[in-house]
Amino acid sequence: MNKQDKYSYWLDAAEYDIVTAESMLNSGRYLYVVFMCQQALEKLAKGLYIYFVGDEAPRVHIISYILTEVTDRLNIRVDEDIFTLLDKLSAYYLQGRYPTYKEKISKLVNKKEAMEILEKSREVFVWMQTLKKLKE
Repeated sequence: MNKQDKYSYWLDAAEYDIVTAESMLNSGRYLYVVFMCQQALEKLAKGLYIYFVGDEAPRVHIISYILTEVTDRLNIRVDEDIFTLLDKLSAYYLQGRYPTYKEKISKLVNKKEAMEILEKSREVFVWMQTLKKLKE
């Protein structure tokens, strides 16, 4: 696969995950809204990484790290609000993978929080997609 094919693979997976986040919101599974937002943005970041930086995506889950590698390569400044969201998503992701934390985290994510995270994630998702278009 060439870099465009690899990017498309990651983009397809990311789009699936952002739609899944919406489904989780509609079903009242608020922790999974956050988890799927994290997954969507991580996968899109990995697709961008492959397109602009290297052949394979890094085996890390810290979205801000992956995105920084891309934006540094493109010489693009990222708004601090984006990093705040990415770091929040990464924190939920890492803590949510451990059963002892899952119950505690589930109580922190109510409908309002899930809706806000999903809306911000959609905005960042769209912005991230524009990065590829800027350098084509």
